[in-house]
Amino acid sequence: MTISHNIMNPDEYCQEKTQQSSSSFYYSFLFLDDVQRQAMTALYAYCREVDDIVDECSDPSVAMQKLNWWREEIHCLFHATPTHPVTLALRTALKQYPLQEKYFQELISGMEMDLHTAQYSSFDELSLYCYRVAGVVGLLTIEILGYQHPETQDYAKNLGIALQLINILRDVKEDAQRGRIYIPQDELAHFEVEQSMLTNTSNNSKTLALFEFQADRAEDYYHKAFSTLKQSDRYQQRTGIIMAEIYFALLKKIKVRHYPVLNKRVKVSKLKKLWIAWSTARREYKRMQQTKI
Repeated sequence: MTISHNIMNPDEYCQEKTQQSSSSFYYSFLFLDDVQRQAMTALYAYCREVDDIVDECSDPSVAMQKLNWWREEIHCLFHATPTHPVTLALRTALKQYPLQEKYFQELISGMEMDLHTAQYSSFDELSLYCYRVAGVVGLLTIEILGYQHPETQDYAKNLGIALQLINILRDVKEDAQRGRIYIPQDELAHFEVEQSMLTNTSNNSKTLALFEFQADRAEDYYHKAFSTLKQSDRYQQRTGIIMAEIYFALLKKIKVRHYPVLNKRVKVSKLKKLWIAWSTARREYKRMQQTKI
């Protein structure tokens, strides 16, 4: 890590950080211009930095110290002089886009919840977590992509929550094995699902009903998001729409295959992601052209 700091410029560092993780972002970034791509890559690299602290640091007190360091670094980004490659790259992005400090700090608050909370008693509690770790990323993203209508902020927030709920369903077993249960406790009780069932290798009627309920909620948030996205903002927001379509394809695959999430990690192939990215961009271009007629 230290060597990378020395031999890479900030944008190269962020590019490498992004490439190390989800390829879904890679495909959605294909249709950005250079300035937007720089900003989005820096934003996603920041998300990865703070998320990796929680995932990779076994000592919660050390993780908290690192998150506090990032709190101060974000403060320096907006009010002083940042030092980390990611914040140096974000400083470039701030010259182009009105990104708000509170959303960067809110993301850290979401990561802190992972350090202190292994279970959520209700969806009200979980929804705050989803907003902090994903909704605010959507709110930052739309500033980079551009929009005219204030309702697009609702779209961004709800879409972020939808994508996080899909993540939770996909990763339910992996998270449970690490002692984290993101499905609300009152819903586990309602469907009579013991926590130990989430680490099994196969479903029963109770886990199937629970997972179907979680999938339906994710789909509801997905549709709620797009119900507030105005036609005139769609083309500018096509990168986010591509990401949404890739995640929705994942959700549909999980549903069609009857929720095999306890047996394997369900994925969308790279070829499928590329097809979704291309076809979605083409569809949104056509929609934009039709509105001009």
